[in-house]
Amino acid sequence: MAPKRKVDEKATKPSSPRNTRSSSSRSAPPIQPEVSPPAKKTKKSLKGKANDKPIESGERAPEVAAETVVSEKSSSKTVIVEACKQCQQFKKRATMVKDGLEKGVPGINVLVNPEKPRRGCFEIREADGQTFVSLLNMPRPFTRMRELDMDALISDIIEKVK
Repeated sequence: MAPKRKVDEKATKPSSPRNTRSSSSRSAPPIQPEVSPPAKKTKKSLKGKANDKPIESGERAPEVAAETVVSEKSSSKTVIVEACKQCQQFKKRATMVKDGLEKGVPGINVLVNPEKPRRGCFEIREADGQTFVSLLNMPRPFTRMRELDMDALISDIIEKVK
């Protein structure tokens, strides 16, 4: 026996009165948001600003320049704390290290888990590669991490960073 012929379903079935999200997105073209071109500055809008005059040797530099200098100094001292998200004990110790280093070393940048952390890992390192503490693949109940004296560890890291 020969197989039945396929019939175009759209032609034979009447359209349903229901309008779903998927059916409306198939039938309508996608809506493009209107993007206006950026406004151009004219010479008239730039005239009369107080920041146009040059800075003399006796005057102070603007605050914007001071912020960029501070950010350049802090970028040279970056400490990364990698703490597993498996247990709250990791998070407590990571925040203790962050708070202690920020109080102990002015202008330091401490990042907690800038990337996805490894499982059972508690590691404190500088961005340039020097490792202060590295506890990897710890099984529960994380005894090696719990045995650490956090105050002594923070003071040692402060001494090494300075």
